[in-house]
Amino acid sequence: MNSFLAKSAHTLTSKRGSWLVLGGVVVLVALIFGLLSGAGEDRANETAPADSESTQAQQTLDKFPDADKQSVMVVASNDDGSELSADDQTQLKKLGTSLGQTVGDESDETVTGPILSDDKQAALLMVPITVGLTNSDTAETVDDLRTAIADDPTASGLTDEGMSLLVTGGPAIGADIASAFDGADFTLLIVTIVIVAILLIITYRSPILWLLPLIVIGTADGLASTVTAAVGDWLDLQFDAGIISVLVFGAGANYALLLISRYREELSRHIDHRTALAEAWTHTATTILASNLTVVLSLLSLVFAVIPGTRGLGITAAVGLIISAAAVLIALPPVLAICGKKMFWPFVPKAEDAIATQSSDEATTPAEAAPHSARELADRAAGTKDRAASAKPSVWRTIATRVVRRPGLHLGAGIVILGVMATGFIGSSIGLDQTEKFRVQSESAQGLDVLSEHFPPGESQPIWIVADTDHADQVVDSVSDMDGVVRASAIDDTRINGTSVTKIMVTGEFAPDSVKGLDLVEDIRSDVHAIDEANAEVGGAAATELDARDGNQQDFLTIVPMVLAISFLILLVILRAPIAAFALLLVNVVSSAAAIGLGAFLSRTFFGQSALDAQVPILAFLFLVALGIDYSIFLAHRAKKESVLHGGRQGMVEAVAHTGGVITSAGIVLAGVFAALGMLPLMVLGQLGLIVGVGVLVDTIIVRTIIVPAIFGLVGSRMWWPNRSITHFGEDSDRTHAPADGEYASLGSGSHHGKH
Repeated sequence: MNSFLAKSAHTLTSKRGSWLVLGGVVVLVALIFGLLSGAGEDRANETAPADSESTQAQQTLDKFPDADKQSVMVVASNDDGSELSADDQTQLKKLGTSLGQTVGDESDETVTGPILSDDKQAALLMVPITVGLTNSDTAETVDDLRTAIADDPTASGLTDEGMSLLVTGGPAIGADIASAFDGADFTLLIVTIVIVAILLIITYRSPILWLLPLIVIGTADGLASTVTAAVGDWLDLQFDAGIISVLVFGAGANYALLLISRYREELSRHIDHRTALAEAWTHTATTILASNLTVVLSLLSLVFAVIPGTRGLGITAAVGLIISAAAVLIALPPVLAICGKKMFWPFVPKAEDAIATQSSDEATTPAEAAPHSARELADRAAGTKDRAASAKPSVWRTIATRVVRRPGLHLGAGIVILGVMATGFIGSSIGLDQTEKFRVQSESAQGLDVLSEHFPPGESQPIWIVADTDHADQVVDSVSDMDGVVRASAIDDTRINGTSVTKIMVTGEFAPDSVKGLDLVEDIRSDVHAIDEANAEVGGAAATELDARDGNQQDFLTIVPMVLAISFLILLVILRAPIAAFALLLVNVVSSAAAIGLGAFLSRTFFGQSALDAQVPILAFLFLVALGIDYSIFLAHRAKKESVLHGGRQGMVEAVAHTGGVITSAGIVLAGVFAALGMLPLMVLGQLGLIVGVGVLVDTIIVRTIIVPAIFGLVGSRMWWPNRSITHFGEDSDRTHAPADGEYASLGSGSHHGKH
């Protein structure tokens, strides 16, 4: 493996190899863009599981004649809350006639209404439209209708007199969701690039260097967008491209930080910048691959999700992250090699400035990593200790030393902080209704608010039942007598696969996504399922929301154990220390839960939402655990190598001293990128970005800097059991004697220490 890494590093960084590799990458990227251009056609956005009752009912409803005909509502009300006059109603009738001609039907009777509310303060016009296969298609029709209303002289006269005319209803809500994303992905891309650029400039302290990783990562994002769109088409997947873009930029920036930080360090040891870059690549490649593998495998576990959007996101995001890692490991090194070390200007590292620079997180060459005698190892440890004592301590070394010196106090403080964060769960719930799912209020959401004030809220999105025609009357009679049902009536019937099926519309008394509205769906299902041979299925918006929430809960219970198992196995393989792997995973789980609690509190504070979207808990937990394991690998891998020289406690101090700056910088970049999701219009993305962004900051600043060192400070060298070369030193914070010659050999290839 070491030989393969060395040869690969030479190929990527040599004068001839760097140009050949970069040229090959450019040609390959151009070919992929050319071959896959045009991929990414719009697909229906299904929020409920494919085998759920609401989805099955909708598939039956789609087989009825004129299934593409649905009604939107024009809600009319006076701004001052006064009753609609007879003249107002006459004008609304005239507007309905005009709109009937606009929607393309020859009959002037296509628009129903105005339907006056009981308090006479609002009226409805029911306008049938032809909906498309996707929300984007329907959005064009809804936009045309709104334009027709704005341009209609009758409507203009009514609005001039203080009346509002709002288009709402199921198709309008879906159309507003689609329209809200017009240009949003481009805005997200620009904001993400700006955030990454600013943070890289601050981190590298160079007006030039930040451009190189940003260009490479930006190209990787474009490539990932094209490839994932094609994968989505091939596998018929649903996913959010904005989340994938954020992951590609965030992970790519983290990998680039790790590589370039090590490159800067190696420049202090090597006069030739290509040699320094090859060394840096050799030592960081395995860490980047291990980190990438953790997140990719965790994302691939989402193939077992029942929610289509969650399952699709897992596959496509995994593809995007593989492209991100490949870009940093294959495309970035040739770029750095060709540009040379002058790109670090004005702070160009010089080899003669290195007095006692210590190595970073990866093993050195086998000869350096495996001294021939215990005496040699002890001498090296003593020399390292003397140099560390004479050097000016860094902020991270000072913090780690204080934590390890009094681990119980700092661990208790860290637990208290996480406990306080977790209290954010108090008063929170899961599931947003239709009006809460928009970060910015839409016209359809405003219309729903007006509708619910003057009409039964269920008018906007009725409950639909499909049943055998022979038992349809029995179903209607049974449902009509239920509490919470305003009315139920058979609308149409047709023959499907030789069986006559009837479509029944039920208007509920409650808002479709409210607790009472969802309970009503469950009651109706229990009622109609009890009717023998009716074969009744209940669908509609409320039923879909109910099934979506149940599906997300099922996904959480299924996916979370898989993610934890994957993370633990990867930690175990890399560290070969079950106690350390379990401790790190436990800390990750606790900090992730605390971050979600804090995010729920901040969502109430900043967004005014007492509930989290049903999809947020599983995605937030997945990203926080998987990305947190990245930092665990970086820190613990270094700590293990340092512990060979210094013992468990001092080894952790050395690890924090050398990785604290890089981990914190990477965390800030990743948090900033996820915060960009708040630019998108849907509340689910805003909440996800907020929770993951805050969680990553907490993880890098508190967990990796205080809690993890405190745990290692309490347990000491026993944390690395069964590694005898570390654990046999006892509980001293510093190494007091070297292992026997044969004991060091037991470390194997996974336990080499860094050079000092």
